[in-house]
Amino acid sequence: MEYRFFGRTGIKVSSFCLGTGALGNWGNKNEEECIRIVNEAIANGINFIDTADVYSGGETEKILGKALKGQRTEVILGTKGGLPMGNGQNQKGSSKIWIRRAVEGSLRRLQTDYVDLYQLHVPDPYTDIEETLEVLTDLVKEGKIRYIGTSSFQAWQIVEAQWVSERRNLVRFVSEQPPYSIINRSVELDVLAAADKYGLGVLVWSPLSGGLLTGKYIMGQQASADSRAVRIKGSPLADRVNPERQENRVKFEVINQLKEIADQAGMTLAHMAMAFTQEHPSVTASIIGPRTPAQLHEILKGSNIRLNFDILDKIDSIVAPGKTLDDLERGWAPEWLSHQRRYAAAK
Repeated sequence: MEYRFFGRTGIKVSSFCLGTGALGNWGNKNEEECIRIVNEAIANGINFIDTADVYSGGETEKILGKALKGQRTEVILGTKGGLPMGNGQNQKGSSKIWIRRAVEGSLRRLQTDYVDLYQLHVPDPYTDIEETLEVLTDLVKEGKIRYIGTSSFQAWQIVEAQWVSERRNLVRFVSEQPPYSIINRSVELDVLAAADKYGLGVLVWSPLSGGLLTGKYIMGQQASADSRAVRIKGSPLADRVNPERQENRVKFEVINQLKEIADQAGMTLAHMAMAFTQEHPSVTASIIGPRTPAQLHEILKGSNIRLNFDILDKIDSIVAPGKTLDDLERGWAPEWLSHQRRYAAAK
């Protein structure tokens, strides 16, 4: 396992980060097996774990709390907040009221006094970033958070936050967590450059594009019963990996070409896809999201693979730098693009 400095914090983290979205009711409902995944990830050199309060409605954080007993200080633990955690009007977002409640709720579920990295799960267009940074600064001073980060922020939002922190002498974000994969390279246009400008650690999610880059989905063929596409059928995320979705045709054609490159290089498509994200100089770590111990061990087999210029050039010829093949791959859609916001003035 390779270890890299997390931005300018001085902390070294494993280049593979254990993502936990599949641990719990959203994925693996066997708690003992979920704990085993965490323990085996740590035993294999992973010292960076990412979770969120919203995963399985808080259940995932509870599982992690149990799994990390006796080894909490062995890992850099990050969680996220901001997505809805209930039906209340103020049970989401980045306001002072909700962020404090969300952090304290995560600490209880994780059975810890602090989190190493607390991240805003998505941008909140209704809350001034200064308001959010003020409460995060208070929580850092109280010792409940060590560092703060963002997820799915656009480049201008990263810059704005850095300026506010400097102008108001507030704690600054030290990391960004964007979506990034061979078939979703949009962050190469500006987000990764902004992160590099301000010395941010970059923790990328969905490097396998929700499972598409494992090669297990084939256009025109029904997905297997235990696949993610079937397990989350009906949700917006399912559309990204649905083999029957017509809009995915281009992606599947590209994936077939990428698989040929991987085959010629003597590696699996999944290992090549993970290694691709590791090659960008701005990327610190790539999130893996195993649902089973077998999936964990399979993806870890490629943790030391590095791609030469010939392979990278071939990938660029298929998916150009900065290009995204499907808007759904971007993850978070800006609020201002919604129908309600675009046509509000006309009402």
